[in-house]
Amino acid sequence: MRAIVIKAFGGPEVLQATETPELELPRGHRLVNVRKAGVNFADVHVRTGTYLADVELPYIPGNEVMGVDDQGRRVVALTKGGGYAEQVAAHRMTTWQVPDDISDEHALALTLQGNTAWHLLHTCLKLSPSDTVVVSAAAGGVGSLAVQLAAQTGARVIGLASTSERRQLATSNGAAAVVDSQSEDLTEAVLEAAGGPVTAVLEMTGGRTHEQLLTALAPLGRMAVYGYAGGEPAPAAGRVILERSLTVQGLWLPHLYAVRGALAGSMAALFEAVSAGTLKITTQQWPLEEAAAAHQALESRTVTGKAMLHVSG
Repeated sequence: MRAIVIKAFGGPEVLQATETPELELPRGHRLVNVRKAGVNFADVHVRTGTYLADVELPYIPGNEVMGVDDQGRRVVALTKGGGYAEQVAAHRMTTWQVPDDISDEHALALTLQGNTAWHLLHTCLKLSPSDTVVVSAAAGGVGSLAVQLAAQTGARVIGLASTSERRQLATSNGAAAVVDSQSEDLTEAVLEAAGGPVTAVLEMTGGRTHEQLLTALAPLGRMAVYGYAGGEPAPAAGRVILERSLTVQGLWLPHLYAVRGALAGSMAALFEAVSAGTLKITTQQWPLEEAAAAHQALESRTVTGKAMLHVSG
């Protein structure tokens, strides 16, 4: 079986195409013949040894796949590693059949990043039409979906992106205003774009960005944190939280895997939105053997929308 294997933590060059043994299926799992494998910042953290969960080497990265299961059905699945391969063992609770009118690429884009965006907005922030919400990385995989989903709730969306082209994408997806994410004073830039403090923030960069967006929140504001793509986690500043009665909540999607109905409900809502044409998806693909190039593009912030590896089909 062809797979991308990590034998040592490091840069993109440690992602090596290798022949590996055939899989043994654990109880409760299905065999999925992989067509597409999602590439996410979680995979970058796995590769560099900074992932939230322990990783034992050698390791096949990839937590999200689209393919055909052992019953001949087109499915998407969330896994705990193993996705950058021709086959993967997927648990039945985190495997969903893909409707006939949804493409392989669109289905995969909804699986990890779509679910993340949906639960950040609805489970963590409980977004309402009265909110003004800042979406970090508004042209990325999660961000491009979050901008659309947030706008559809009636909330006012402020999108952050690093280039004019990416800010234009955020605007076309429904952002009421956009901000250069590289602004020296990001707090002031957000306040100016929003016309004052905001009520909600989606944050995935960490470091100084996290701190500046925290200070852009109005009293009783909420921040949902789902990553630290900048490489430096930023603990929330206790004084600011107390001064403004802020709420900061993290979301690591695997914590929802065992919550019965949580992901099934969001997957159904996302599939319906794509079928209805109310959710636009952009993708970029690389062959499985070029996983290193996909990681380089993701880390350099040049990916627009969903990054994925083409495996077969």
